[in-house]
Amino acid sequence: MTDEILTIREMAELLKINEKTAYKLASAGKLPGFKVGGSWRFERLEVANWIKRKVEAQLEGGDEA
Repeated sequence: MTDEILTIREMAELLKINEKTAYKLASAGKLPGFKVGGSWRFERLEVANWIKRKVEAQLEGGDEA
């Protein structure tokens, strides 16, 4: 189960972005995450679905970041 929930660091590594960028995106509601005791967490399956939706939207010529 430990692999099912990602930390902000793991999320940043997965997306190949800086941790500060991941934190800003999560705080702005642009990444699918939640806070636990002030720390961001991300469900791996939800992140995979979010990535899939983003790719599909870009292929359709719609969504940016």
